[in-house]
Amino acid sequence: LALEGLETALDQSLTYFKRVPLDRKFRYGTDLYTAAHMIVSLEHLKTFLGSGPDPRSLERFIRRDFRIYEARGNDEGKVLFTGYYEPTYPGSRSQSPACPYPVYSKPDDLLLINLSDFSDQYQGHRRLKARVDTARKKVLPYYSREQISRIEDFHQRAVPVAFLKSRIDRFFLEIQGSGRVLTESGEQVRVHYAESNGNAYRSVGRYLIDKGEIEKEKMSMQAIRRWLEAHPERMDEVLFHNQSFVFFKEEPDGPLGSLGVKVSAFRTLATDARLFPKGALCFAITRLPATGQTPPLEQWGRSGLWVMNQDTGGAIRGPARADLFCGNGSHAEFTAGHKNVYGRLFFLVLDPDRS
Repeated sequence: LALEGLETALDQSLTYFKRVPLDRKFRYGTDLYTAAHMIVSLEHLKTFLGSGPDPRSLERFIRRDFRIYEARGNDEGKVLFTGYYEPTYPGSRSQSPACPYPVYSKPDDLLLINLSDFSDQYQGHRRLKARVDTARKKVLPYYSREQISRIEDFHQRAVPVAFLKSRIDRFFLEIQGSGRVLTESGEQVRVHYAESNGNAYRSVGRYLIDKGEIEKEKMSMQAIRRWLEAHPERMDEVLFHNQSFVFFKEEPDGPLGSLGVKVSAFRTLATDARLFPKGALCFAITRLPATGQTPPLEQWGRSGLWVMNQDTGGAIRGPARADLFCGNGSHAEFTAGHKNVYGRLFFLVLDPDRS
Protein backbone atom coordinates (compact mmCIF):
# COMPACT_ATOMS: atom_id res chain seq x y z
CA LEU A 1 0.00 0.00 0.00
CA ALA A 2 3.01 2.30 0.53
CA LEU A 3 1.58 5.85 0.85
CA GLU A 4 -1.41 5.51 -1.47
CA GLY A 5 -4.46 7.31 -0.09
CA LEU A 6 -2.69 8.68 2.99
CA GLU A 7 -3.08 12.34 1.99
CA THR A 8 -6.82 11.85 1.48
CA ALA A 9 -7.13 10.38 4.96
CA LEU A 10 -5.00 13.22 6.38
CA ASP A 11 -7.36 15.76 4.82
CA GLN A 12 -10.34 14.12 6.51
CA SER A 13 -8.70 14.41 9.95
CA LEU A 14 -7.81 18.03 9.18
CA THR A 15 -11.47 18.67 8.38
CA TYR A 16 -12.38 17.29 11.81
CA PHE A 17 -9.75 19.32 13.71
CA LYS A 18 -10.82 22.53 11.97
CA ARG A 19 -14.42 21.95 13.10
CA VAL A 20 -13.63 21.72 16.82
CA PRO A 21 -12.46 24.54 19.12
CA LEU A 22 -8.77 25.20 18.52
CA ASP A 23 -8.04 24.93 22.24
CA ARG A 24 -9.61 21.47 22.61
CA LYS A 25 -7.11 19.06 24.18
CA PHE A 26 -6.07 15.65 22.85
CA ARG A 27 -4.26 13.26 25.17
CA TYR A 28 -1.18 11.21 24.29
CA GLY A 29 -0.25 9.35 27.44
CA THR A 30 0.37 12.07 30.02
CA ASP A 31 0.84 14.79 27.37
CA LEU A 32 -1.82 17.10 25.99
CA TYR A 33 -1.91 18.81 22.59
CA THR A 34 -4.45 21.33 21.31
CA ALA A 35 -6.48 20.99 18.14
CA ALA A 36 -4.44 23.88 16.78
CA HIS A 37 -1.26 21.85 17.27
CA MET A 38 -2.89 18.77 15.72
CA ILE A 39 -3.61 20.85 12.61
CA VAL A 40 -0.01 22.07 12.44
CA SER A 41 1.18 18.51 12.97
CA LEU A 42 -0.81 17.04 10.09
CA GLU A 43 -0.12 19.95 7.75
CA HIS A 44 3.61 19.55 8.46
CA LEU A 45 3.37 15.91 7.40
CA LYS A 46 1.20 16.72 4.39
CA THR A 47 3.76 19.23 3.11
CA PHE A 48 6.47 16.60 3.34
CA LEU A 49 4.32 14.03 1.55
CA GLY A 50 3.97 16.54 -1.28
CA SER A 51 7.67 16.05 -2.05
CA GLY A 52 6.97 12.44 -3.04
CA PRO A 53 9.17 10.71 -0.44
CA ASP A 54 9.89 6.99 -0.44
CA PRO A 55 8.98 5.01 2.70
CA ARG A 56 12.53 5.21 4.11
CA SER A 57 12.63 9.00 3.74
CA LEU A 58 9.27 9.25 5.47
CA GLU A 59 10.50 7.11 8.36
CA ARG A 60 13.57 9.35 8.85
CA PHE A 61 11.37 12.44 8.71
CA ILE A 62 8.97 11.03 11.32
CA ARG A 63 11.74 10.01 13.71
CA ARG A 64 13.28 13.47 13.45
CA ASP A 65 10.18 15.66 13.73
CA PHE A 66 7.55 13.65 15.61
CA ARG A 67 6.97 12.26 19.07
CA ILE A 68 5.97 8.60 19.08
CA TYR A 69 3.67 6.99 21.66
CA GLU A 70 2.95 3.26 21.69
CA ALA A 71 -0.46 1.87 22.68
CA ARG A 72 -0.09 -0.13 25.89
CA GLY A 73 -1.88 -3.13 24.41
CA ASN A 74 -2.39 -6.33 26.39
CA ASP A 75 -0.08 -7.87 28.98
CA GLU A 76 2.37 -8.65 26.18
CA GLY A 77 2.18 -5.13 24.76
CA LYS A 78 0.25 -6.28 21.69
CA VAL A 79 -2.93 -4.93 20.07
CA LEU A 80 -5.57 -7.18 18.50
CA PHE A 81 -6.42 -5.91 15.02
CA THR A 82 -9.73 -6.83 13.42
CA GLY A 83 -11.34 -5.40 10.30
CA TYR A 84 -14.60 -3.90 9.09
CA TYR A 85 -15.89 -2.87 5.67
CA GLU A 86 -18.80 -1.27 3.80
CA PRO A 87 -21.12 -4.08 2.65
CA THR A 88 -23.75 -3.94 -0.07
CA TYR A 89 -26.94 -5.91 0.55
CA PRO A 90 -30.05 -6.45 -1.59
CA GLY A 91 -33.12 -4.65 -0.36
CA SER A 92 -35.81 -2.07 -1.01
CA ARG A 93 -37.11 1.30 0.11
CA SER A 94 -40.47 -0.28 0.92
CA GLN A 95 -41.41 -3.43 2.81
CA SER A 96 -42.55 -6.48 0.91
CA PRO A 97 -42.58 -10.28 1.35
CA ALA A 98 -39.23 -10.33 -0.49
CA CYS A 99 -37.72 -7.58 1.72
CA PRO A 100 -39.32 -7.89 5.16
CA TYR A 101 -36.49 -6.81 7.48
CA PRO A 102 -36.49 -3.10 8.43
CA VAL A 103 -33.33 -1.05 8.86
CA TYR A 104 -34.60 1.14 11.68
CA SER A 105 -33.89 4.82 12.19
CA LYS A 106 -33.23 6.28 15.64
CA PRO A 107 -36.41 5.76 17.71
CA ASP A 108 -38.43 8.76 18.85
CA ASP A 109 -38.55 7.43 22.42
CA LEU A 110 -34.79 6.83 22.78
CA LEU A 111 -33.38 9.16 25.42
CA LEU A 112 -29.70 10.12 25.66
CA ILE A 113 -28.85 10.92 29.27
CA ASN A 114 -25.63 12.78 30.01
CA LEU A 115 -24.89 12.09 33.68
CA SER A 116 -22.41 14.96 33.88
CA ASP A 117 -25.41 17.31 33.59
CA PHE A 118 -26.44 16.07 37.04
CA SER A 119 -23.10 16.05 38.86
CA ASP A 120 -19.42 16.74 38.17
CA GLN A 121 -18.59 13.34 39.66
CA TYR A 122 -19.88 11.78 36.42
CA GLN A 123 -17.56 13.75 34.12
CA GLY A 124 -16.13 11.47 31.45
CA HIS A 125 -18.87 8.85 31.77
CA ARG A 126 -20.61 7.61 28.64
CA ARG A 127 -24.16 8.72 27.98
CA LEU A 128 -26.94 6.40 29.06
CA LYS A 129 -29.49 5.20 26.50
CA ALA A 130 -32.91 5.03 28.13
CA ARG A 131 -36.68 5.18 27.76
CA VAL A 132 -39.49 6.41 29.97
CA ASP A 133 -42.00 3.94 31.39
CA THR A 134 -44.91 6.35 31.83
CA ALA A 135 -47.11 3.81 33.61
CA ARG A 136 -44.56 3.24 36.36
CA LYS A 137 -43.04 6.74 36.14
CA LYS A 138 -39.57 5.28 35.77
CA VAL A 139 -36.59 5.72 33.47
CA LEU A 140 -35.43 2.32 32.21
CA PRO A 141 -32.64 1.03 29.95
CA TYR A 142 -33.67 1.10 26.31
CA TYR A 143 -35.15 -2.05 24.76
CA SER A 144 -32.76 -4.92 24.02
CA ARG A 145 -32.42 -6.65 20.65
CA GLU A 146 -34.81 -9.35 21.77
CA GLN A 147 -37.37 -6.85 23.06
CA ILE A 148 -37.21 -4.79 19.86
CA SER A 149 -37.85 -7.91 17.78
CA ARG A 150 -41.05 -8.58 19.75
CA ILE A 151 -42.55 -5.06 19.52
CA GLU A 152 -44.96 -5.31 16.57
CA ASP A 153 -45.37 -1.56 16.08
CA PHE A 154 -41.70 -0.65 16.58
CA HIS A 155 -41.65 0.82 13.06
CA GLN A 156 -43.94 3.59 14.32
CA ARG A 157 -41.33 4.90 16.75
CA ALA A 158 -38.32 4.14 14.50
CA VAL A 159 -39.30 4.76 10.87
CA PRO A 160 -37.29 2.36 8.65
CA VAL A 161 -34.83 3.91 6.19
CA ALA A 162 -34.80 0.73 4.05
CA PHE A 163 -35.73 -2.96 4.10
CA LEU A 164 -33.45 -5.96 3.55
CA LYS A 165 -34.07 -9.44 2.15
CA SER A 166 -32.08 -11.16 4.89
CA ARG A 167 -32.16 -10.95 8.66
CA ILE A 168 -28.53 -12.08 8.67
CA ASP A 169 -27.62 -9.18 6.36
CA ARG A 170 -29.28 -6.77 8.78
CA PHE A 171 -27.30 -8.16 11.70
CA PHE A 172 -23.99 -7.83 9.84
CA LEU A 173 -24.94 -4.33 8.69
CA GLU A 174 -25.16 -3.41 12.36
CA ILE A 175 -21.76 -4.95 13.06
CA GLN A 176 -20.16 -2.97 10.20
CA GLY A 177 -21.93 0.27 11.15
CA SER A 178 -22.60 1.44 7.60
CA GLY A 179 -23.37 0.01 4.19
CA ARG A 180 -25.35 0.22 0.98
CA VAL A 181 -28.78 -1.18 0.21
CA LEU A 182 -29.09 -2.12 -3.47
CA THR A 183 -32.69 -1.94 -4.66
CA GLU A 184 -34.20 -3.85 -7.57
CA SER A 185 -34.24 -0.61 -9.60
CA GLY A 186 -30.48 -0.33 -9.20
CA GLU A 187 -30.57 2.50 -6.66
CA GLN A 188 -27.94 2.37 -3.93
CA VAL A 189 -29.19 3.68 -0.57
CA ARG A 190 -26.32 4.58 1.73
CA VAL A 191 -27.10 3.98 5.41
CA HIS A 192 -24.91 4.98 8.32
CA TYR A 193 -24.81 4.48 12.08
CA ALA A 194 -27.14 6.91 13.84
CA GLU A 195 -27.32 5.54 17.40
CA SER A 196 -27.43 2.33 19.40
CA ASN A 197 -29.78 1.07 22.08
CA GLY A 198 -26.98 1.24 24.67
CA ASN A 199 -27.11 -2.44 25.59
CA ALA A 200 -23.73 -4.14 25.95
CA TYR A 201 -22.17 -5.57 22.80
CA ARG A 202 -21.57 -9.32 23.05
CA SER A 203 -19.84 -11.30 20.33
CA VAL A 204 -21.91 -14.00 18.65
CA GLY A 205 -18.65 -15.44 17.31
CA ARG A 206 -17.40 -16.00 20.84
CA TYR A 207 -20.79 -17.47 21.76
CA LEU A 208 -20.56 -20.02 18.93
CA ILE A 209 -17.00 -20.91 19.92
CA ASP A 210 -18.03 -21.40 23.56
CA LYS A 211 -20.94 -23.59 22.45
CA GLY A 212 -18.58 -25.75 20.40
CA GLU A 213 -20.35 -24.87 17.14
CA ILE A 214 -17.34 -23.31 15.35
CA GLU A 215 -13.68 -23.96 16.12
CA LYS A 216 -11.77 -20.91 17.28
CA GLU A 217 -9.17 -21.38 14.55
CA LYS A 218 -11.92 -21.39 11.90
CA MET A 219 -13.90 -18.42 13.22
CA SER A 220 -14.68 -15.62 10.77
CA MET A 221 -17.58 -13.44 9.72
CA GLN A 222 -18.09 -15.81 6.81
CA ALA A 223 -18.14 -18.83 9.16
CA ILE A 224 -20.82 -17.17 11.31
CA ARG A 225 -22.97 -16.49 8.24
CA ARG A 226 -22.66 -20.08 7.04
CA TRP A 227 -23.63 -21.39 10.48
CA LEU A 228 -26.67 -19.11 10.76
CA GLU A 229 -27.86 -20.06 7.27
CA ALA A 230 -27.52 -23.74 8.18
CA HIS A 231 -29.33 -23.37 11.53
CA PRO A 232 -32.27 -20.97 11.05
CA GLU A 233 -34.11 -22.58 13.96
CA ARG A 234 -31.40 -21.29 16.34
CA MET A 235 -31.12 -17.79 14.91
CA ASP A 236 -33.01 -16.16 17.78
CA GLU A 237 -30.82 -17.89 20.34
CA VAL A 238 -27.58 -16.72 18.71
CA LEU A 239 -28.52 -13.22 17.57
CA PHE A 240 -30.27 -12.37 20.85
CA HIS A 241 -27.01 -13.17 22.64
CA ASN A 242 -25.90 -9.74 21.43
CA GLN A 243 -28.47 -7.44 23.01
CA SER A 244 -26.91 -4.37 21.39
CA PHE A 245 -28.94 -2.95 18.49
CA VAL A 246 -27.88 -0.29 15.97
CA PHE A 247 -30.12 2.34 14.35
CA PHE A 248 -29.32 4.00 11.03
CA LYS A 249 -29.77 7.17 8.99
CA GLU A 250 -29.53 7.69 5.26
CA GLU A 251 -26.48 9.59 4.02
CA PRO A 252 -25.77 10.96 0.53
CA ASP A 253 -22.08 10.08 0.83
CA GLY A 254 -19.77 7.98 2.92
CA PRO A 255 -19.04 5.80 4.62
CA LEU A 256 -18.51 8.12 7.59
CA GLY A 257 -16.59 7.43 10.77
CA SER A 258 -17.43 8.61 14.27
CA LEU A 259 -15.75 11.99 13.56
CA GLY A 260 -18.30 12.74 10.84
CA VAL A 261 -15.72 12.51 8.05
CA LYS A 262 -15.27 9.92 5.30
CA VAL A 263 -13.21 6.88 6.17
CA SER A 264 -10.55 5.56 3.81
CA ALA A 265 -9.75 1.95 2.92
CA PHE A 266 -6.69 0.70 4.84
CA ARG A 267 -6.08 4.26 6.11
CA THR A 268 -8.81 4.58 8.76
CA LEU A 269 -8.56 2.93 12.16
CA ALA A 270 -11.22 2.57 14.84
CA THR A 271 -10.08 2.56 18.48
CA ASP A 272 -11.55 3.21 21.92
CA ALA A 273 -12.44 6.92 21.83
CA ARG A 274 -12.13 7.12 25.62
CA LEU A 275 -8.43 6.22 25.50
CA PHE A 276 -6.87 7.42 22.25
CA PRO A 277 -6.70 10.85 20.54
CA LYS A 278 -9.36 11.27 17.88
CA GLY A 279 -8.17 12.06 14.36
CA ALA A 280 -4.55 11.24 15.21
CA LEU A 281 -1.84 9.93 12.92
CA CYS A 282 -0.96 6.30 13.69
CA PHE A 283 1.40 3.60 12.51
CA ALA A 284 0.08 0.04 12.72
CA ILE A 285 2.18 -3.10 12.46
CA THR A 286 -0.20 -5.89 11.50
CA ARG A 287 -0.77 -8.51 8.81
CA LEU A 288 -2.80 -8.34 5.58
CA PRO A 289 -3.50 -10.59 2.60
CA ALA A 290 -2.11 -9.57 -0.78
CA THR A 291 -4.58 -7.57 -2.87
CA GLY A 292 -7.01 -9.82 -4.70
CA GLN A 293 -5.85 -12.95 -2.90
CA THR A 294 -7.62 -15.04 -0.23
CA PRO A 295 -4.95 -17.04 1.60
CA PRO A 296 -5.53 -18.49 5.08
CA LEU A 297 -4.77 -16.12 7.95
CA GLU A 298 -1.44 -17.74 8.82
CA GLN A 299 -0.16 -16.89 5.33
CA TRP A 300 -0.95 -13.17 5.49
CA GLY A 301 2.11 -10.94 5.10
CA ARG A 302 3.41 -8.49 7.71
CA SER A 303 2.46 -4.89 6.92
CA GLY A 304 3.33 -1.48 8.31
CA LEU A 305 0.47 0.95 7.70
CA TRP A 306 0.15 4.72 8.14
CA VAL A 307 -3.43 5.17 9.33
CA MET A 308 -5.65 7.82 10.90
CA ASN A 309 -7.67 7.27 14.07
CA GLN A 310 -11.05 8.33 12.68
CA ASP A 311 -13.61 5.87 14.04
CA THR A 312 -14.74 3.83 17.01
CA GLY A 313 -17.12 0.92 17.63
CA GLY A 314 -19.18 -0.86 20.26
CA ALA A 315 -16.81 -3.84 20.32
CA ILE A 316 -13.63 -1.75 20.24
CA ARG A 317 -12.88 -1.30 23.92
CA GLY A 318 -9.62 -1.03 25.84
CA PRO A 319 -5.98 -0.36 24.95
CA ALA A 320 -5.51 -3.67 23.14
CA ARG A 321 -8.15 -3.35 20.39
CA ALA A 322 -8.15 -1.70 16.96
CA ASP A 323 -10.38 -2.15 13.91
CA LEU A 324 -9.08 -1.43 10.40
CA PHE A 325 -11.47 -0.17 7.72
CA CYS A 326 -10.93 -2.33 4.62
CA GLY A 327 -13.13 -0.53 2.05
CA ASN A 328 -15.83 -2.25 0.01
CA GLY A 329 -16.01 -5.11 -2.44
CA SER A 330 -15.07 -8.79 -2.23
CA HIS A 331 -11.45 -8.29 -1.12
CA ALA A 332 -12.57 -5.91 1.63
CA GLU A 333 -15.20 -8.42 2.76
CA PHE A 334 -12.67 -11.25 2.86
CA THR A 335 -10.06 -9.20 4.73
CA ALA A 336 -12.50 -7.74 7.25
CA GLY A 337 -14.22 -11.05 7.81
CA HIS A 338 -11.03 -12.98 8.59
CA LYS A 339 -8.74 -10.35 10.12
CA ASN A 340 -7.99 -11.27 13.73
CA VAL A 341 -4.28 -10.79 14.34
CA TYR A 342 -2.05 -9.24 17.00
CA GLY A 343 0.36 -6.42 16.25
CA ARG A 344 1.60 -3.09 17.55
CA LEU A 345 0.10 0.39 17.35
CA PHE A 346 1.81 3.79 17.61
CA PHE A 347 0.37 7.31 17.84
CA LEU A 348 2.40 10.19 16.47
CA VAL A 349 2.30 13.95 16.85
CA LEU A 350 4.65 16.74 15.82
CA ASP A 351 7.28 17.64 18.42
CA PRO A 352 6.31 21.16 19.60
CA ASP A 353 9.96 22.19 19.18
CA ARG A 354 9.59 21.49 15.45
CA SER A 355 6.40 23.48 14.93
